[in-house]
Amino acid sequence: MARRAGMADLAKAAGVSVATIDRALNGRESVSQTTRSLIVETAMRMGHPALLRLTGGTGAVHRPEVRFGVVLHKQGQDFYKAFSEELHRQVGQVEGVRGQLVQDFAISQAPSEMAGLLRRMAGRCDVIAATAVNHPEVTAAVEDLRAQGIRVFSLLSDFGQGARIGYLGLNNLKIGRTAGWATALAAKGPGKVLLYVGGHRWHGHELRETGFRAYLREAAPQLEVLETVVNLETRALTYETTKAAMARHADLRGVYVAGGGMEGAIAALREAPRLGEVALVVSALTPDSRAGLGEGVITLVTNTPLEKLCRELFDRMAKVALGQSDVADLGQIFLPPDIHVAESI
Repeated sequence: MARRAGMADLAKAAGVSVATIDRALNGRESVSQTTRSLIVETAMRMGHPALLRLTGGTGAVHRPEVRFGVVLHKQGQDFYKAFSEELHRQVGQVEGVRGQLVQDFAISQAPSEMAGLLRRMAGRCDVIAATAVNHPEVTAAVEDLRAQGIRVFSLLSDFGQGARIGYLGLNNLKIGRTAGWATALAAKGPGKVLLYVGGHRWHGHELRETGFRAYLREAAPQLEVLETVVNLETRALTYETTKAAMARHADLRGVYVAGGGMEGAIAALREAPRLGEVALVVSALTPDSRAGLGEGVITLVTNTPLEKLCRELFDRMAKVALGQSDVADLGQIFLPPDIHVAESI
């Protein structure tokens, strides 16, 4: 006959002392909410008879509240709209906690604006994630929050290395190389290639540029990458620059938009004399880029899987907020990209 699990078994499985289990069961002394939740979850997993006493006879697990602070950019862009919507869908599904989303948007790329938004999150949330440029002002804000016991995750483009708790997003160097591969494959002969980044302070865009240039230098030396254009992730600037490049370079073979502003390139290439003559690689699947794929304007989309990203993000943030992760730096957590071509949509 199997031995019935006792207090010592529950204590060992939960990683706490028998005395802590006794206090949780009998209320002799206070036990932190984090420890109590851990004991309850362990008892539920074991089917331990103490579960009913821990939950007042209901068997229902008390879930601690975690306030997730998230700061994104450019609320009006389709990508960030979709990101925000996915965050709102996922926050109520975080296992073991009652999640509350505290969200803000940065209007510009200015480091001072992001630093201010991060600091204003203090007192409103338990853990923070943000998309931000890599700049000393942002790093200082992350360090200030860390000193207050609030950890910060970087999203999509890394920043504050050494101060932030971890990075979640794509492997941007590999994404750049993938864009280079697709451009080389689709290019119709030797010629010029146009490359856009959102700004020089976006660490992720720098890595994509490095990977893109490195691949073409190694595998397609017949393609010359022109001087990188900073488009500030705006449609208008990308449109005008792409039109000018097509007029100036009759041998323009490819365009890579490493960040935002792809709508401008799509619009410009729609007006090209021969559709599909110039390869176009972009970095988000939106209604506009989906249409561009179907029309033959876009060659490849390297998309961030937002559903997977949000699930992973909230799981990691919850563990940090509840003290279930004692790692000082989680490092870089890479997700596989969603790759789209015309035939896949």
